Amino acid sequence: MLYAIGDLHLSMKSGKEMDVFGGAWQGYVRKIERGFAHITDEDTVVLCGDTSWGLNLGEALPDFQFLETLPGRKLLLKGNHDYFWDTAAKQLAFFARHNLAKLSLLHNNARLIGGAAVCGTRGWFYEEERLAHSEKIFRRELGRLRASLEAGRKLTDGELLAFLHYPPIHSDYRCEEVAGILGEYGVKRCYYGHLHGRAHASAFEGEDGGVSYRLVAADYVDFTPVRVL
Repeated sequence: MLYAIGDLHLSMKSGKEMDVFGGAWQGYVRKIERGFAHITDEDTVVLCGDTSWGLNLGEALPDFQFLETLPGRKLLLKGNHDYFWDTAAKQLAFFARHNLAKLSLLHNNARLIGGAAVCGTRGWFYEEERLAHSEKIFRRELGRLRASLEAGRKLTDGELLAFLHYPPIHSDYRCEEVAGILGEYGVKRCYYGHLHGRAHASAFEGEDGGVSYRLVAADYVDFTPVRVL
């Protein structure tokens, strides 16, 4: 089976535990463990960004090791707070060196699971428009989304599933370029994270332009991966 969850915000070493926010985040690591209890090692879980607060791969290692103890294979895509993120080659070599056999990446590629192609990238959000050189970063993300969907098309004639960190649609915001690419490739389902707490009320869930959107941020789904396939 295939599942999705985003924004685990693990912090085994970096000292940025989310418990300080209280509410749903209190005891969140234990909640993640409980949430993964129904997953088996035959399942795959897409982690939709903001997986670890580690500032580099070494600092994120305890978080990766925690993920390794959880059942199921994990596909990581980049979130806006994943500062540990390096080139795919360096990350995969790091995983291999530390015997993190259950971890891999969703980055300029796609995976075939249950006849469907799992595709994804970080995406884009209005917050990014305030950053310097945002146009260059924006175009790069659009290119990565296309590259992943193209890779998916080569794997199957079946369904292309999209996983993003940022929501393409949020309250009165719509990223036409991202939504347009999803429509162009015939994506019917898109899962995303990023939104927490009060921002849940502004999340868009439902169908738009033939694409069904669903928020899977950890604190929104009670720290339990959502079944996709």
